[in-house]
Amino acid sequence: MDIILNPWPWYVSGPLITTVMALLLYFGKTFGMSSNLKTMCTIAGAGKVSEFFKFNWKEHSWNLVVVAGAIIGGYIGSHYLSNQSTTNLNPETVKELKNLGFDNIGAHLVPAEIFDWEVVFSVKGLLILIIGGFLVGFGTRYADGCTSGHAISGLSSLQKPSLVAVIGFFIGGLIMANFILPLIF
Repeated sequence: MDIILNPWPWYVSGPLITTVMALLLYFGKTFGMSSNLKTMCTIAGAGKVSEFFKFNWKEHSWNLVVVAGAIIGGYIGSHYLSNQSTTNLNPETVKELKNLGFDNIGAHLVPAEIFDWEVVFSVKGLLILIIGGFLVGFGTRYADGCTSGHAISGLSSLQKPSLVAVIGFFIGGLIMANFILPLIF
């Protein structure tokens, strides 16, 4: 069996995402990864500590399938459907990343200078994870959802708060990429 090992083109993946979102809207459901964390914390008993986690998690348990699907799909995609090709980046981007100290740019999905185990368990790496995790957690709670929830589910159902949140995510990403990341590296 010959399996095509390239990313699905937009004209395949786009309509599939649209179909899933239409079904979710039809059944009155919303999609987002951060809501799964809330559900998992509630299942683990966080409702004994905080009012925020006191809700009927069984109504949201269907969304845990999204987490399982992301894990299983990511594993299958990276181990069985990957062609191990390098990412073709703009030469100007490559130059800027080299100036920041990155090597083998585009050779891997994520740069070893950030995601290698030695880097992650260094003092600098742990501080980045802790501070970044706090900021992402705070932002997700403050925005009442994550990027996937607002950008995919919220925008597809024409929610104005999701538009504001997505604009904020992009502004934050631009600030991080252009001002803060160069200070870290």
